[in-house]
Amino acid sequence: MKRAITRRSAAGSLTALAAVVSMTVAAGAASHQAAASNAGSSRPAGTSSVSGPTVVAVGDIACESGEATTATRCQQDGTAALARTFNPERVLVLGDLQYESGSLFEFRHSYDESWGALKSVTKPIPGNHEYRTPGASGYYTYFKNQQPGGPGYYAFNIDNWRVYALNSNCTFIDCDRQTRWMNRDMRNNPRRCSAVMTHHPLFSSGAHGSSPEARRFWDVAYKHGADIALAGHDHGYERFQRMNPSGVRAADGLVSFVSGAGGKSLYGFGEIVDGSLVRDNHDSGVLALTLGETQFAFEYKTTDGQIMDSGIRTCR
Repeated sequence: MKRAITRRSAAGSLTALAAVVSMTVAAGAASHQAAASNAGSSRPAGTSSVSGPTVVAVGDIACESGEATTATRCQQDGTAALARTFNPERVLVLGDLQYESGSLFEFRHSYDESWGALKSVTKPIPGNHEYRTPGASGYYTYFKNQQPGGPGYYAFNIDNWRVYALNSNCTFIDCDRQTRWMNRDMRNNPRRCSAVMTHHPLFSSGAHGSSPEARRFWDVAYKHGADIALAGHDHGYERFQRMNPSGVRAADGLVSFVSGAGGKSLYGFGEIVDGSLVRDNHDSGVLALTLGETQFAFEYKTTDGQIMDSGIRTCR
């Protein structure tokens, strides 16, 4: 079944993306089947053979208060409702949480009215839109009890997993200092399984594309054997094969996800980056992960009830 796909231009207007209209849900399903055939067991995150806490990961969420909801825009209520169905132990929100500028007023009158019910279990990172308010002060004030404050990076544990919540807005903070901190923490807190969160993805086939500024974080994560890289920024879903920081497929690489269909809008795909396995932008959705002792399960589900991707991987 074919669906017209739209893309948000750099100026912010929605235009038809003719080059992407040929992409179909059926083609995405075929891509998913090909991936699943190499993945072994493939079960929904909440009911898989992997035992452990379930987390939800997504970014690019809430429109400004009062903006009209359409089939492809301002779906933050729908994604929040979907996230709650997973009964997550933690919610990992991947930046650009409140458009257009992350003001405290908008956080309180839009994000909070949709995703606020999950605030107590949320671990956030800022995106570039949060910094349209000077110092990302709206973000830091709204999430004052969920993160330690500026410069916006920290680590936390979920059972035996260690998760690195990073600030990839390197124009506004000292990212060299951040990578030194990250290297020390990973050296001092070794884990069989670990994950990193950044707003900007090192690899993406979406409208924004790959973000080289994330390479510094991948270099450290790869050196210390991290397993998962989570990002948003592009408004869609994409999963990659295990990759090293140079973009080469590698058995000891990270499995990376772009989960940026949190509600604001949907982008089209451009040139497909090598290693991309599954892509979807037909509807808003969330990524759920079950974090086991030596494995993790994943499931990407959209607000129309479709499971577009799922699988199980072993920590390296």
